[in-house]
Parts: sequence; C-alpha cells; structure tokens
Amino acid sequence: MAYRILVDLCSACGACEAECPVSAIHPKGDAFAIDPDKCVECEGFYDSPQCVAVCPVDACVPVTKS
Repeated sequence: MAYRILVDLCSACGACEAECPVSAIHPKGDAFAIDPDKCVECEGFYDSPQCVAVCPVDACVPVTKS
C-alpha cells in the first residue's frame, strides 16, 4: 500500500516533500502528489508515515483499493 495526497485539501505548503525519505513526493500543479511506486510508507526509516505527521491539513491518506 502507499499514501496519496488529497488535492482538494492540499495547501501546497511543501512540508511533506521535505520529510519524505525516498523522495516520492513532488509538486503537481497547485498541490503535491505522491508517486505510489516509490512510496514505502516510511518503513525502514520511521515508525509512521512522515507526510501524515507533518501535514497541517490532513491531506495525506492511505491509498484504498476499490
């Protein structure tokens, strides 16, 4: 599983990009996006996903399978 950023909530502050240990987060238009192929949920680096921990608007959420 990976995380994604809810574009409607993203304030484009960039806090998440700086915290990602695998550089999976990048600017995309007026927000940021997470590359699901690169996202490792911070496993091996931190105890929890850092994008979630630093996002001031709770825009980082797990990808759900439909």
